[in-house]
Amino acid sequence: MSKNSKRPPFILSANSVPEQPHRYPDSDENTGYHRAIGQFAGLQKIGLNFVRLPPGERSSWPHAEEKEEEFVYVLEGEIDAWIDGVIYPMRPGDLAALPAGTGISHCFLNNSERDALLLVGGEASRRDNRICYPMHPQRRAQLPWIEWWDDIPKRRFGTHDGMPDALRRRSRGSSSKRSSRK
Repeated sequence: MSKNSKRPPFILSANSVPEQPHRYPDSDENTGYHRAIGQFAGLQKIGLNFVRLPPGERSSWPHAEEKEEEFVYVLEGEIDAWIDGVIYPMRPGDLAALPAGTGISHCFLNNSERDALLLVGGEASRRDNRICYPMHPQRRAQLPWIEWWDDIPKRRFGTHDGMPDALRRRSRGSSSKRSSRK
């Protein structure tokens, strides 16, 4: 058997895919660095990304999706899964599966001292999907009305605010600086 050194475009190295920072509109918070490996390999129905999450960052704002399933698999490092206001530690080899339509609000926080590497996937963006950001209601004004999930299933929330520890400390510091300037 012979080996072909020239690979087809659907076989690629994740390192060949550019890493892009992610931020929400009107926010200066960085929410990780993404490599859209599935898209670059040609996947159309599945979203597949490597996400590098530096210390003190979170993967996204807490959110729940009506019609798109998602998963997060920890490859390296340690993270905290924020699920409906409660923190659950995750380590390499741990998987969080987030079924569509459940209303489970989630994001992933890096409260450790080193980068975490996550494999994040699910269905590719669907036109009929709706989303809710329970901790960031201002996001509603940035989306077309049809994309906001108004009738999300009611779930009980814990007390955690969904912020990484370092971001919360920075936020408190900047708010105390603002109040001292008045």
